[in-house]
Amino acid sequence: MSQAFRQESLGYQVNQLARLLAHALAARIAPYGVVPGQFAQLLALYEEDGLTQRELCDRVRIEQATMANTLQRMQRDGLVRCVPDPDDKRRMRVYLTDQARAIEPDLVAAARSLNTSATAGLTDAEVAQYLDLTARLIRNLEAD
Repeated sequence: MSQAFRQESLGYQVNQLARLLAHALAARIAPYGVVPGQFAQLLALYEEDGLTQRELCDRVRIEQATMANTLQRMQRDGLVRCVPDPDDKRRMRVYLTDQARAIEPDLVAAARSLNTSATAGLTDAEVAQYLDLTARLIRNLEAD
């Protein structure tokens, strides 16, 4: 693949950006005992605690098997607890622990810091436009 193609390839550029963001996020959240693979789940649970495993999968867009493994690790690390749904014992509800709640401000601050670093030199309008365009691309691919 030529360098010119890489520079013009949406997939290549987005993948490179995602890798760099994940690496930088990992460094910022590691002191709190969290890894990037757990971060999206925590954010979703900070927004709405007590989601079912299926709801959590839908919100962070990962497969059930991956979510099950991630939740096992998060339970082991003291970040969540999974309890049977009182209305349907076949479903599990995922709840944040006190430990996870205590680090929410630090994790959000770490993510904001990363976003600030990533968008250095861009105007607020450019950042808003980038986020809008990215959301539209995601919708296009989801509909494809």
